[in-house]
Amino acid sequence: MRKKRIIKLLAHFCRTVLAVTFIVSGFTKTVDPWGTALKVSEYLTIYGWDSLQEFAMPFSIWLCGAELMMGSMLLFKVRIRMVSIFALLSMIFFTVITFLSATVLPVEDCGCFGEALKLTPWQTFFKNLLSLPLAVMVWWRYRPDRIFAFKRLELLLMALFFTCAMWLGVYCYRHLPLVDFLPYKVGVNIHEAMIEQDNAPDEELETILIYRNRRNGRLREFSLEDTEWQNDEKWEWVDTRTASEPNVVRALISEFAAHNAEGDATEALLTHEGRLYMLCVKDLSEIPQPCKERMKALVEQAQAAGDWVVCLTPDPLYGALTHPFGAVEVPCYNVDASTMKTMLRATNGLIILDDGVITAKYNCLDIPL
Repeated sequence: MRKKRIIKLLAHFCRTVLAVTFIVSGFTKTVDPWGTALKVSEYLTIYGWDSLQEFAMPFSIWLCGAELMMGSMLLFKVRIRMVSIFALLSMIFFTVITFLSATVLPVEDCGCFGEALKLTPWQTFFKNLLSLPLAVMVWWRYRPDRIFAFKRLELLLMALFFTCAMWLGVYCYRHLPLVDFLPYKVGVNIHEAMIEQDNAPDEELETILIYRNRRNGRLREFSLEDTEWQNDEKWEWVDTRTASEPNVVRALISEFAAHNAEGDATEALLTHEGRLYMLCVKDLSEIPQPCKERMKALVEQAQAAGDWVVCLTPDPLYGALTHPFGAVEVPCYNVDASTMKTMLRATNGLIILDDGVITAKYNCLDIPL
């Protein structure tokens, strides 16, 4: 009797921890479907499935929503037998994927917690390796239950979890992330953040010595402090490299740069006193009509108020210095495409700066009139 109680408590603990992990992981990615889609695209490229790139966004919304839904079902014990099977299969799948990402198909960051928490592939692999026994324990505890014996309340809760998860992903896709984990968030002074990052101390580099065992041919890495490699009869030098713990949390804010045919305008934009409207446009020739109308109205209002409006785009300007938004010509500057995606999770939108501080961000369809 005591043994059964211990197993029950252990299974309850494993289920709770696993549920919270799925919910946190799913939520941080669901609120940023653009970022998740970028990571999905990276994996598709690595595995040679570029033909599926057009499905990256809908797949990311579904995947993250499913993860959030699965965590909610685990937490509230909704159809626990069925969801425990999916949880176990998911952990096995992602453990294999992260192992490949850390070895033969390396990536800088797995994206398992979106932009909220950056982990190296090896950190993610060990995290999954620790979570896998939890999934096994939950599956083992509830395996006597029937899989498809649905109760009415369970069906209602499943429908509620699914609807909320998918609605959250679609909403953040059509607007902006509900929670902004990116470096260009509201309240940040871009210029000051760039200076602070540039003045940050450099990472210490560690020298790694690579030697081959003369007896079995296996390679091994040594630090300079490890004197075992000095045995010439046993070890043969192969290579020397430097390494450091990758700072995957390092923000991309220091990479912001805006320029046109007249030169670099980064300093002028970021140190502008007063209000600055930055229209972010992916392709100047393909601005949707609803976005175009809102941008046109904004430009006219800003001109009347004496505020400065500029256009930022990764689209080549070919020497052009302005772009027409209605009857008003707006100065245009080129920015890097990846920087644009980090600044604003939308194809087209608006960022407002007041004395260099980001005070608002909008998807183009939400630009206030």
